[in-house]
Amino acid sequence: MGQTITEKIFSEHIGRAVKAGEIVECELDMIIGNDITTPISIKAFRDSGAKKLAKPDNFAIVLDHFIPAKDIASANQAKISREFAYEHNLKHFFDEKDMGIEHALLPEKGLVVPGDVIIGADSHTCTHGALGAFATGMGSTDLAYGMITGKNWFKVPSTIKVVYTGELGEYVYGKDLILELIRRIGVDGALYKALEFTGDTIENLDMDGRFSLCNMAIEVGAKNGIIAVDEVTKAFLADKKLAREPKYHYSDEDAKYEKVIEIDVNNLEPVIAFPHLPSNGRPISEAAKMDLTVDQVFIGSCTNGRLSDIAIAAKILKGRKVARHTRMIVTPATQKILKEAEKRGYIDTLIDAGAVVSNPTCGACLGGYMGILGDNERCVSTTNRNFVGRMGARTSEVYLANSAVAAASAVAGRIADPREL
Repeated sequence: MGQTITEKIFSEHIGRAVKAGEIVECELDMIIGNDITTPISIKAFRDSGAKKLAKPDNFAIVLDHFIPAKDIASANQAKISREFAYEHNLKHFFDEKDMGIEHALLPEKGLVVPGDVIIGADSHTCTHGALGAFATGMGSTDLAYGMITGKNWFKVPSTIKVVYTGELGEYVYGKDLILELIRRIGVDGALYKALEFTGDTIENLDMDGRFSLCNMAIEVGAKNGIIAVDEVTKAFLADKKLAREPKYHYSDEDAKYEKVIEIDVNNLEPVIAFPHLPSNGRPISEAAKMDLTVDQVFIGSCTNGRLSDIAIAAKILKGRKVARHTRMIVTPATQKILKEAEKRGYIDTLIDAGAVVSNPTCGACLGGYMGILGDNERCVSTTNRNFVGRMGARTSEVYLANSAVAAASAVAGRIADPREL
């Protein structure tokens, strides 16, 4: 019986063939912590009596959720991580001097490599599967175990194969592919499964779209999302000094899948997820008819804070203004993205239109700061979750959409179809 990509990655690490359902202890190639989760891991590390990291060069701390600090508590969270990084002379420590959201910054730095096994104390660690790696979120104490041993325990997940076919229409992107899948199978439709994304649509999807797609695998309960390495992947990696030798894995023709889901995208519109679940997706043409006014638009996060997202927004806002009763916040995912957006004139366009552009941070996505919603406010956001109170007041509403829908809604002051503009 053949193997899936996910099974092959574990097999290569363990040194024998493994299959879905097995519980294995596996060497880790990268452990990722952030300013919210790492302090708990550090406490567990110290409480265990450990004195040194098993693999210091395979551990990255990225301060991204509340950086620069928003209050005393967040400043102290960051302080704990900084002191630990200095104590252990961490090679991969990122704070204000080299800012970025972890799931955008680490691929940019070449620290995520095809064939890797990666864990992070953040649920959207599955983003890195876009590079042909196994990447999953775990708890802070699981992270501590990895820091101490360089390994962790896994139940090898069975795989759901998702085959996207057809050509994406105007203003339809990777974000819409995953929102459509979530709409179809629900937020628990892939519990502890690997989602393997394939098909000619994926072959023609750029890396930014692939990162968005894998990022939200967790929103259907998946253990990981993954896309096989191809020429698009290799082109993304070409200018990077990779931390390790890449290892390419491909599913066998006779690989055993839990099931196969086929999605024809030829008639797919931009999808917008209504409150309060990512599975509440509707076509934008339907939503635009409802005349839902918008108080805030947010473009950013580990899902859609990349250069292409800013380019899309700038194209729509060029020569236009953000509606009078609407505010717009744009948060590039890394400093490199911000600098490139400035060079290309995108930032000037956005500011001239009435948007505010912030430093790289998770910020508004988790209702942290820099974009908190007030009572009964409505927000169109390019983020990954729209749970009750996710971005602020419990009576506020978050609508998940791609960057084109978000930008068009900022201009219209209501949920809008970018094709109208």
